[in-house]
Amino acid sequence: DPNEDTEWNDILRHFGILPPKEKPKDEEMVLHLQKEAEKPYERMNLEELKEAEDDFDEADRKAIEMYRQQRLQEWKCLQRRQTYGELREICGEQYVKEVTSAPEDVWVIIHLYRSSIPMCLLVNEHLSLLARKFPQVKFLKAIANSCIQNYHDRCLPTILVYKTGEIKGRFIGVAECGGIYLKAEELEWKLAEVGATETNLEENPKKDIMNTMTLSAGNISAYEDTNTKSSDVMKPDIT
Repeated sequence: DPNEDTEWNDILRHFGILPPKEKPKDEEMVLHLQKEAEKPYERMNLEELKEAEDDFDEADRKAIEMYRQQRLQEWKCLQRRQTYGELREICGEQYVKEVTSAPEDVWVIIHLYRSSIPMCLLVNEHLSLLARKFPQVKFLKAIANSCIQNYHDRCLPTILVYKTGEIKGRFIGVAECGGIYLKAEELEWKLAEVGATETNLEENPKKDIMNTMTLSAGNISAYEDTNTKSSDVMKPDIT
């Protein structure tokens, strides 16, 4: 039966030996209704919408305006993705424009650094990776003294996270930034906790290391406690 729904018939249809299987009537009806329900402006770009605006009634104009705003936001997001996607260098004179006056819906991450500090170079390397991973976030770096005069080296690296012109998070110094063995995933987690990135990581990558350190500290404490008790037992009774 050529109309029977079997794997063999599907193979024959694939090679053109059998004609295509007819679609059920109800499926054809659904497709027809969907096509009728589709508004012509849903296939238009922003320029076409503007030109055809007078051809629609009042209800359609309201829908068009909403649709135009949606397309405009999509266009802005696309432009932003094309604008960001890398770790850019700025100087102190650009700080207000690039950081505090950035668009309100944009997260800005700026790293104040000094190239002679190895940890700063490591952070720059990780931020470059994250900038490509999260192109909707603006990643910047700047020589610390170009932004804050006489900024002390012990405060470097410094990572500041901005949104709507306000600082939403800060990591100052080697320890707060994650230590000299910092990994990109750990930095990603830190930024996600602030809200700057939407990570796919399910838990803190440094959790295992922290647990190991806690366990080691516990073992040392237990050993010292046991050793103390053993010493107490071996002490001669002087009373």
